[in-house]
Amino acid sequence: MRGAPEDAAQFLFHIRGPAGVGKSTLARRLEGMAREERAVTAYVDEAATDAVEAMEAISAQFAQQGGALKAFDKLLATYRQRRHEADAGAAAALGAGPGADPTSDGAPGAGRDGGGPGASPSPSPSPSSMVASQIGLVGLGMIPGVGAFTGAVDPGHLAAGADRVKALLSARLRNHDDVQLVLSPLQSLVPVFLTELAEVARRHPWLVLFFDTYERSGPQLDAWLRDILVGDRYGEMPANVLVVLAGQPRLATRTWEDWLDVVTDWPLEVFTDAEARQLLTAKGVTDERVVDVILTLSERLPVLVSTLAEARPADVSDIGDPSGTAVERFLKWETDSVRRAAALSCALPQELDEDVYRAAVEAEASELFGWLRALPFVTDHAGHCRYHDVVRNAMLRLQRQQSPARWQQQHTRLADTFRDRRTQVEEGTAPPEGWWGDDRWRAARLQETYHRLCADPRAALPGALRELLDAYDHGGGTLRRWIQTLSRAGRDSGAPAIDSWGRRLLAAVEERHTAIGVLTVLLTHGGLDPQGRSLAHTLRGRDHRNTGRYDEAVEDYSHAIALAPDAERARYGRGWTLSLQGQYGEALVDLDRAVELSPAEADTFVARGLTLFGLSRDEEAVADYDRAIELDPGDLLTFGFRGLALLRLERHDDALASCGHALEGDPEHAYVLAVRGDILQDLGRFDEALADYGRAIELDPEPSYVLTRRAKVLQATGRYTEAFADLDRAVHADPSGMLALALHVRALQGMGRYAEALAQLDRALEIDPSSALALSLRGKLHRLTERYADSLLDLDRAIELSPDDTFALNEHALSCHMTGRYEDVVSDLDRVMEIRPDNSWAHYEMAIVLRVLGRPGHERLLSRAAELFAAESDEDGQDTVSVARVGNRFLVQFAMGHRSEQAALFEEFLRICSTRGQIDELLADLSGLLAALPSEGERVLPVVHRLREARTSVSPTAY
Repeated sequence: MRGAPEDAAQFLFHIRGPAGVGKSTLARRLEGMAREERAVTAYVDEAATDAVEAMEAISAQFAQQGGALKAFDKLLATYRQRRHEADAGAAAALGAGPGADPTSDGAPGAGRDGGGPGASPSPSPSPSSMVASQIGLVGLGMIPGVGAFTGAVDPGHLAAGADRVKALLSARLRNHDDVQLVLSPLQSLVPVFLTELAEVARRHPWLVLFFDTYERSGPQLDAWLRDILVGDRYGEMPANVLVVLAGQPRLATRTWEDWLDVVTDWPLEVFTDAEARQLLTAKGVTDERVVDVILTLSERLPVLVSTLAEARPADVSDIGDPSGTAVERFLKWETDSVRRAAALSCALPQELDEDVYRAAVEAEASELFGWLRALPFVTDHAGHCRYHDVVRNAMLRLQRQQSPARWQQQHTRLADTFRDRRTQVEEGTAPPEGWWGDDRWRAARLQETYHRLCADPRAALPGALRELLDAYDHGGGTLRRWIQTLSRAGRDSGAPAIDSWGRRLLAAVEERHTAIGVLTVLLTHGGLDPQGRSLAHTLRGRDHRNTGRYDEAVEDYSHAIALAPDAERARYGRGWTLSLQGQYGEALVDLDRAVELSPAEADTFVARGLTLFGLSRDEEAVADYDRAIELDPGDLLTFGFRGLALLRLERHDDALASCGHALEGDPEHAYVLAVRGDILQDLGRFDEALADYGRAIELDPEPSYVLTRRAKVLQATGRYTEAFADLDRAVHADPSGMLALALHVRALQGMGRYAEALAQLDRALEIDPSSALALSLRGKLHRLTERYADSLLDLDRAIELSPDDTFALNEHALSCHMTGRYEDVVSDLDRVMEIRPDNSWAHYEMAIVLRVLGRPGHERLLSRAAELFAAESDEDGQDTVSVARVGNRFLVQFAMGHRSEQAALFEEFLRICSTRGQIDELLADLSGLLAALPSEGERVLPVVHRLREARTSVSPTAY
């Protein structure tokens, strides 16, 4: 909360009243008075489209007065750079965010597709989760279904929901602070802004912030301004800061209703008769007939009274009918025809500098810019002049009605002027994201568009609507300016169709604070040509993808490709979206074509490399990463991807070298440090792996993936309490992350803490009721606690959601087994072996069920299961997975009646098992064997007795 001294209890002032009543004039005079009292001031108007731009404007003006906000400026520059890195497509692309942009300006993102591989915060397999599942998870022994004794989890299924939001964004943006800066810029920028403001406030008696035309900027600034003035979300505002708002309506009740007592309301009204006469007398206008005409024409609106008085008319003999506009009368009183014409012509631009002034007026008036700036209805700020809206609107109406031909001619000349200004900018070097990334170029293009629309609304409208797509592509602030300009051009030119478009588009961009509705309006009603429609579908597809709506994204991209088969951005976008969905084969077709169409785009090679990685075509993936690095050697993330592929190829030295190169460029690249930790872990160099994981976590405190990987190393070195703390932290950091959830549940299960594991899964399913993995895990947990009906309910739903998931099918078979539904077991296992012919557990379980049903083939299946389990054991070291394999081999030998082999395997299992969960799973599987073959009770019961004894001796914290 703001702490203000009693004599400064009123710190927020609101000047309000109708247009032309003098709000801006009063605000400017107050600013001058404040500076005379040695206050530092800043003046913000509707040019600031969001809170970030408002703070930027304040900082720039404070710096001019010796009050630089250096730390804020530095962080703002970092934000712009990181935002560019996150958005800029081929120039180190990583997609932002949110249909609704998290930066508060609604920017949908820039670049070819607004996001590179792995960019979108979405429920999709990130490369980190794919690697964790496809390289390491079976080797981790922490994956449900791999332990005793339900067969291996399908890695693709596990990856499909794992590690969803921040892993690759963290990787691209180096550390957690950068990720937070891009995802939540206000949360990062505002506290620094307030801290810096407090330092300036300490050195000066007052700081005064003016927000003019607040009726336009208020909707974007209200919440931020309220939070910094009267809230404690970002820190405290210094007590000697005053804020003056100037706008037409009252403050929005929904934002300010609890704080109206701290607002000093300054309503301004039109002059009373006495006030108007007093001003006219002060200006030397005393003829009663003239005074009466001025009062009639101005309706006592202060700006018009002042404007008309400035001409100091001596009589009304030439005024005639007083029903004309005030501006027309003012110009009639101006006896100099050159000045009169210049004043009219300069109403046409939205704002003027000296160059625009000269383009607007005739040659004989070219040196009168100083005179124009001194007119009472002209405001001058930072070298740019604007007419008061009341006066400008009247002048525009007058000229539009008097000479439509001249109106068109003048606007065309101004449009050509801004076109020339734009082409001059283009003589330089374009920024990485193209000319739309250059502020000067955009400003000229915007005014050129405005004047083309005013000159010939019908001819210019299609091009202006098409241009909105480029504005959308650049960002939400740019889009909003273009729409506002379109709407303004409609009003100024008297073109209802354009004005209607502006209103419709403004409504679309405001709806639910997302700009994606603009694309829908343009696609539905915009009359775009095929190329324009293709781009609109591509942009909408991008934003659908970035918010995890993959089916809608693919549909939009497909429409875009149908309209323009060689649209590289659409090919890339659809390919990457399909890859995120795990449809790698289809994705590869699109990405191959995208590479053909644009062979110099590094991010396309990265996307294709990740897709090839998903297909286990690792050599080809490495080749694509190599090509991406050639095209963009500064993209260090690609070195991390390359290291992971090399790790799976067991080229450990090359993998370490790849990561080492990246870390030479940026020793604090959190993601690459985590990847190197994976490689070192695979080599058994646990201390070094822990060091890398630890540093990565310091840089990014909430990386669910890194925490889970470190947990494995801690577990392998017997540090179970620390390992579980990491898993617990990972789940809380990303409650929707399936990888962390799976490992956390596995750990709880391993410790025999079934109630907590069930509660964790219940919470996960509240967040995402359609998570097939969470349903499968809960189904398994119900089975282990003998709640078979609940188990089958969850597993039926999981299989409905993911019909080819062998983990869910295996678990369903086990629960059916325990309830005597043997035909369903056969059906489930047939499907498992169709999907994965070498699934060892399915062979064992099928053999048992066929024996119960008295069908042939069970001996052959048991023998094959023994071969498969033995082969798996040969590949494993003495870790948690070997416990599962030994248990599985024991079950097969037990079922085959090989007493000596089963006895040796059982003793080995007791020697190496370390968790209650491992014992519970073997007990559950023996229970299933006994239910199927009760004649084996004499052999099973002694084994069960020894297992229960062993369970009491294992560590309660081991898993």
